[in-house]
Amino acid sequence: MSTISEKIFSRAAGKEAKANDFVIANVDYAMAHDGTSILALKAFREMEVEKAWNPDRIVIPFDHLTPANTDTTAGLHQNTRAWIKEQGIKNFFDVGEGICHQLLPENGFVMPGKLVIGADSHSCTYGAFGAFGTGVGATDMAEIFASGKLWLKVPESIKITTEGKLGKDTYSKDLTLKIIGEIGIAGATYKAAEFYGDTIENMSMSGRMTLCNMAIEMGAKTGIVPPDKTTFDYLKGRAVEDYEAVYADDDAAYAKEYHFEAKEIEPQIACPHNVDSVINVSDMPDIKIDQAFIGTCTNGRLEDLEVAASILKGEKVAVRTIVVPASRDVYIKALRMGIIETLLESGVTIGPPGCGPCLGGHLGVIGNGEVCISTANRNFKGRMGTGGYIYLGSPATAAASALTGEITNPADI
Repeated sequence: MSTISEKIFSRAAGKEAKANDFVIANVDYAMAHDGTSILALKAFREMEVEKAWNPDRIVIPFDHLTPANTDTTAGLHQNTRAWIKEQGIKNFFDVGEGICHQLLPENGFVMPGKLVIGADSHSCTYGAFGAFGTGVGATDMAEIFASGKLWLKVPESIKITTEGKLGKDTYSKDLTLKIIGEIGIAGATYKAAEFYGDTIENMSMSGRMTLCNMAIEMGAKTGIVPPDKTTFDYLKGRAVEDYEAVYADDDAAYAKEYHFEAKEIEPQIACPHNVDSVINVSDMPDIKIDQAFIGTCTNGRLEDLEVAASILKGEKVAVRTIVVPASRDVYIKALRMGIIETLLESGVTIGPPGCGPCLGGHLGVIGNGEVCISTANRNFKGRMGTGGYIYLGSPATAAASALTGEITNPADI
């Protein structure tokens, strides 16, 4: 009577693990990006460890402040590159390759049954593949770099079931926001959210990644979708090693269960400055926007760009609009499909693959009092500029709003 998380932790710890147990787990793959790797390296050096536990199981992408925006950032990049070379880490993705949470799955490092830990809170994205993915701090990552192990508490699990077909203008992002709005920003704290139902079974890998990416926004340790044919087809010829899928037992114990009907969900908006401040787009008052942003590890994948292009085709955006592909691979495919050309012709600015405006680092920051509709995962105050306001929605909602210059239901376009 075990959940998916309990089974993954049992394998990783080499003994039976149940919810609320403390275990020392063997990590399958570890990731730190340019924003966190430098802190992890500092702690690693302070431990006086000379060699990383297994260079082949460490993945380091540069995605947060790329290309380098200051001398300081360039120096930090240099420092990390030197350590990567010194340690013989081959799984390094330099500037322009894309976002960490897109690159790890694309390159086959995320597989069912695996424990994949990243020095980034949205590492819960990896649960879309039936893995246990979670984020830790830089010091914990240094411990993993040194030993390949980490002390963890096995989370209790909650079960979230969604049945039915989403409407024409409603997407996985809308379902995700609806769930977070119902459960609340802390309603699933330190829980593993397992997603079930035919809505999820019929969802693409991209949609599942969106769903699991935002599990942390309701406090969850991870979000997990049981692996199936969609998962296995994605990993075919991509997975870097053998894997064994695990599933929850029929009598698995859940701390709580939630049920949603897909047909009842319409396009959603998360209002500033909390991700769980969610309402229907159709119930929004007139909100003028200054910027639209489509991208991030939540919604910068090919199908997201394709949806945006289908709305913007032959039209001109009314406000500055930034689109950032989640990876070089996504960018290339979008180019070949004519998506990038369509977006450029509509007046969109295309950014280099990476996090872009999401973290408010240096690209696409909004000014004091300005409003941005974003497909990102967070709308906290100061996230994209100290005095700005961020509304979260799907790529369709963001594209529709870019056309009208105010937050708009894509059904109205």
